[in-house]
Amino acid sequence: MKPSSRSGPGARAAAALAAAAVTAVALAGCGSSGSSSTSTSTSASAGSAAPSASAAAAFPVTVTAANGAVTIKSRPARIVSLDPTSTEDLYAIGAGPQVVAVDQDSNYPAGVPKTGLSGLTPNIEAIAKYNPSLVVASQNSGGLVSGMTKLGIPVLIEPAVATLDAVYAQIQQVGEATGHAAQAATVVTSMKQQIAADVAEAGTAHKGATYYWELSASPYYSAASSTFIGQVVGLFGLKNIADAASKPADGGYPQLSQEYIVTAKPQIIFLADNEPADGAQSPAVVAKRPGWSGIPAVQNHEIIGLNDDIASRWGPRLPLLVAEIGAAIEQLH
Repeated sequence: MKPSSRSGPGARAAAALAAAAVTAVALAGCGSSGSSSTSTSTSASAGSAAPSASAAAAFPVTVTAANGAVTIKSRPARIVSLDPTSTEDLYAIGAGPQVVAVDQDSNYPAGVPKTGLSGLTPNIEAIAKYNPSLVVASQNSGGLVSGMTKLGIPVLIEPAVATLDAVYAQIQQVGEATGHAAQAATVVTSMKQQIAADVAEAGTAHKGATYYWELSASPYYSAASSTFIGQVVGLFGLKNIADAASKPADGGYPQLSQEYIVTAKPQIIFLADNEPADGAQSPAVVAKRPGWSGIPAVQNHEIIGLNDDIASRWGPRLPLLVAEIGAAIEQLH
């Protein structure tokens, strides 16, 4: 999705773009290898706060996260999430009642126990004050894993993903680690069904239509097909104008010139920087950019302002993003 390893509002995400790509690869091959898991039992609880007999029987459990094999001895009753998407994952699978603290950028669902904790610059002492039995984060910054390990607290590093399969595997892994494997499987099944339905509804009539995905303006950063967001849009058969400008060094997030974008003439423009905190690049603002009036997306009003948080995370709300993309395609002239 957007850069920054899922770590906050769009502006912060865009600012850390390249760093996230490098971190994800270094930790777990863009997350794909951090999503396998093994358990001492296949049973798991579908309940919430109070552990059931089946949930207790599922522990100890060992999962293979980006930071290696992590053993969780008993169902974690006090979870600290240092990443917005992990927070969404936890609540979606029914582990919300076990969450005692989330980082400063976690803002969904409403009512999460938001704190001043940071996943980018974690404070070991501050995290430990919540007496966690499990910490979930997107990157091993500031010695997080070693610091928590010294205190006997298991940490799951669930980094930026590169594929849809890695999204599903990550949700399932969080489910196993928290005693909610069955609910996680249900969430994944529902996501797959919703995404498949939206892709089918959009049809193939506009296959090959070109698009520009804007992460930020001045300078203009985009996401190539090699990124996770590129794969998501690729489900619809669209052609990414950023691909020709992308180089290995940019990690799939090339900087584009205005001239390049105007010359490419994208038929759809997706704005992942349209909210106030991210630069307020609304469809109206884009339409007034010098020289952009000749772009088909501008002429045909195919400029789509996305929910920046949904566009920068790949948790259980991913189907909403897919639906937005599908709706834009269906409206193509």
